[in-house]
Amino acid sequence: MKKGVVSFVLAAVFFFVGAFSCVAADVIRLKAANYLPPTHKMSLLTDRFCQEIKKRTNGRVEVTYYPGGTVLSPVKMFNGITSGVADIGVSHIQYTRGRFPVTEVFDLPLGFPSGWVATHVSSDFYEKFKPAEWDSVHVLYLNTSGPLILQTVKKPVKTIEDLKGLKVRGAGQMTETLKYLGAVPVPMEMPDVYEALRRNVLDGIMVDLSTLKYWKFAEVVNYVTPTWQLGTGITFYCVMNKKKWDALPPDLQKIFTEVAGEAKEWQALLWNEMDIEGRDTFKAKGGQILPLSDAEAAKWIKAVQPVIGAYKKDMGTQGFTASDVDKWIAFIKERTAYWKKEEAARKIPSPF
Repeated sequence: MKKGVVSFVLAAVFFFVGAFSCVAADVIRLKAANYLPPTHKMSLLTDRFCQEIKKRTNGRVEVTYYPGGTVLSPVKMFNGITSGVADIGVSHIQYTRGRFPVTEVFDLPLGFPSGWVATHVSSDFYEKFKPAEWDSVHVLYLNTSGPLILQTVKKPVKTIEDLKGLKVRGAGQMTETLKYLGAVPVPMEMPDVYEALRRNVLDGIMVDLSTLKYWKFAEVVNYVTPTWQLGTGITFYCVMNKKKWDALPPDLQKIFTEVAGEAKEWQALLWNEMDIEGRDTFKAKGGQILPLSDAEAAKWIKAVQPVIGAYKKDMGTQGFTASDVDKWIAFIKERTAYWKKEEAARKIPSPF
């Protein structure tokens, strides 16, 4: 009898160990990469996304998060996701100009008033037009920053003439905008910008207000010219390796889609929040904000209109027509007006 009991107990132990091993083996393990510093709020948001996936799948999916460019740099992010270096990745389209030609319409000076508005517009645009440039991945969500503003180290810029000849960091389509404004565009990855500003390698940067706090630019720039009237943004992506997405069962895909939709709204709100914090941090450090008059802003807007024409011409070489671009811009303008009203109706704080 004792031997029988022992045998039964051992069999039970082996059964449960085996069952546990099967469950453990069934856990889907993914890697997520982000180039932003670990403490940046957008980086923390990606971590929150990963944790929420684990929670809602009851541990069936575990996403190990690698921030700070430890796995993939911003420039290598998209190719790294398609090739499987990481399974989920966050970066933005300006780092790989020409890779996302249709979505680069958001790099044009189209008058986005805030990141909350621009994020909803870029999401609507993707759902409406589904550009083929994203077909090699599964798009979890897109989001677009608040309007890019000019930050300078030594020279206060009050007029478009003041900008002439200044070396200003810009990426993607922004390099063309800076040229038409009279500046000398300098492409550079964000992790290198702080030191370049501190050492006067750069005279300034055209980027959103949030960077004054979250990239600590308020420590090295002294003047901010709020060029929000141009309304150019930076469009970020959170994408997933296509094969890994296709391998997920439908119930897990549903959870990913739900969490991604919520994360888009977290990020939309975060853009406005971070821009306000950046502005306030800069003012607290004694930085000077130099608003453009309506008449001066009109000069800047007029100066950059050729950027739109050049974009149309370039898209013509890629199989699109000027009519296609006009359709995209008309849709963007309509959605911008809609979401701007929604922002006000929902009483969402905006930096401008």
